[in-house]
Amino acid sequence: MSMTSSRPYIIRALYDWIVENDCTPYLLVDSHWPGVHLPDRFADDDQVVLNVSPLAVRELELGNDAISFMTRFGGVAYHVYVPSDGVMAIYARENGQGMVFEMDAYPEQEEGVIVEDAPVVESALKPVTALKSVDSSDDDKTPPPPKGGGRPSLKVVK
Repeated sequence: MSMTSSRPYIIRALYDWIVENDCTPYLLVDSHWPGVHLPDRFADDDQVVLNVSPLAVRELELGNDAISFMTRFGGVAYHVYVPSDGVMAIYARENGQGMVFEMDAYPEQEEGVIVEDAPVVESALKPVTALKSVDSSDDDKTPPPPKGGGRPSLKVVK
């Protein structure tokens, strides 16, 4: 009997546990996993660390197939989509407690065929201009995205 992956259930459980203990949940994501949609310039060694705390993201969906949410990178709003199999780890920023997942091989791709689990989201890799920041007085003064270097991070805008 074949069972579905336990990874999305474990991710949800650990997310809830980390948040309930007043810690910041971070996801370590393989940025080249098929179906991952996020700004490439924030990847470091094919990996991205995403702050998925309730204060850092909007419309968080921890589904069985994928994790999706709205967040800001360098002051610009983006829709992020990560297939559950592309999550390498979930852990608390404050103490590192969480879980690292064994990664499967990349799904096989036929030549000329792109494997993609993500729903068609026109704004997946483009800035989302309709999302307002928490402090509307800064909306017209959005800083340009960072020019690279250093670790990627998300910042809570108050």
